[in-house]
Parts: sequence; C-alpha cells; structure tokens
Amino acid sequence: MIMGRKEKIQSVYRLTGSNKFYDGMITCSTLSGKIVSRIIWNMNAEESSEYQMRALSGIPEDFSGALLEVPVGTGILTVPIYQTIPHADITCLDYSPDMMAQAREKAERIGLTNISFRQGDVGALPFEDGSFDIVLSLNGFHAFPDKEAAYRETFRVLKSGGVFCGCFYVKGLCKQTDFFIRYLYQPLKFFTPPYETMNSLNIRLKNMYERAELSNVKGIACFMCRKK
Repeated sequence: MIMGRKEKIQSVYRLTGSNKFYDGMITCSTLSGKIVSRIIWNMNAEESSEYQMRALSGIPEDFSGALLEVPVGTGILTVPIYQTIPHADITCLDYSPDMMAQAREKAERIGLTNISFRQGDVGALPFEDGSFDIVLSLNGFHAFPDKEAAYRETFRVLKSGGVFCGCFYVKGLCKQTDFFIRYLYQPLKFFTPPYETMNSLNIRLKNMYERAELSNVKGIACFMCRKK
C-alpha cells in the first residue's frame, strides 16, 4: 500500500521529534502535550492534527518553488513536510536563535539539504519583493508584537499568484481558550494582543488577497490565500 502524505509526515515525527515539552505539546504526542491541548485548546489529538493539516494544505505535494516559513519555531511540524518536497527551496526564519537551532538540528538529523535558516523579524523581512511562491506561518501571528507590519511584510515578499497559508489563535470561538490566553499566555508574554476574530480575519484577508479560504478548529483559524 502506498503511504499517504499524512502518514509519511507522521512517520518522520519519530525521527525529528524530541521529548521536549514544547514539541510534545504542539504535536499532541506526549501525555503532557495531550493534557495542555485538552485544557488550553479544548482539543483532542485528532483535532490538533486536523488544524495542522488544514494549515499546511497550501503546500502542494509536488511543490518545487521557493517557500518562506515564518516563524519556524522548533520545526517540529514542518521539517517532516519538507522531507516530502526535496526539490523546493525552503527558507526558515525566526526571531529566536534557540528555536531556530532546534529546527536546524531536526533538519540535519534527517539529512535535509534544501533548507536555509535566518534569524530575523517578520516585521522587517530581509528579502526582496516577490521572492517566494509560498509564505507559511504556523502559530505565529498571535505572538507577533506588530501584527500590521507582519501582514504587510508577508504580503510584500510573496509573488503574484503566490499562496499565503497557515494558522493562529483567534478570539471568540472557544471561551475556555480565551480565558487561558488572557490570564496565562498573555501575562507570560507568549501571546500579544490585539487578536483577530474570525470575522475580522476574514475581512482583512479578503481585502488583501484575490482569494482567501478560512476555516477553524476550536480557537485556531486556518487560512489559505492567493495573491493577485
């Protein structure tokens, strides 16, 4: 039986993953990660996997163009994807050198050579206009301090006809999540207000892009947009 893309990606988790709390939480693959996902996000493992696959659906299986991921974080969700598109030119950017070092280690562990890593700020991307066919942003916009600059910059570096896709927290969809974001994640500086609602995000993306498709899993909005 030919292994599907989702199964291929999940199999690579075993090679790239770690026992660190953050990676286990993001992938909902450890006991502590499952507890956090349930308490904070009101999600089970299947729902966690579902929003991730929706957020990544803007990347074709045979993609061979230029892709920017910002922020890359520890790479736990995307390094497995990049193994399935060996002819793509991948650039991963993050403001945190520590997070980016963990992503680089994962890529090196499975021998990926089509990825470059750069430290930088999404609000002032060090790339020319129209440099990328895809801009991917997973779980980043809710943390960015200058969200307006982040929207402008990710749009600027995307080619005409290119795809902007990803996911992040939006308020107003899950009271349980909203509570923990306001009284835990925000005081700890993990997240930075203001936050989008599903309606405000829909209006924003449809005003910026030729086509914008949105969906959500609990308090996480997933989007795929195409630039005119």
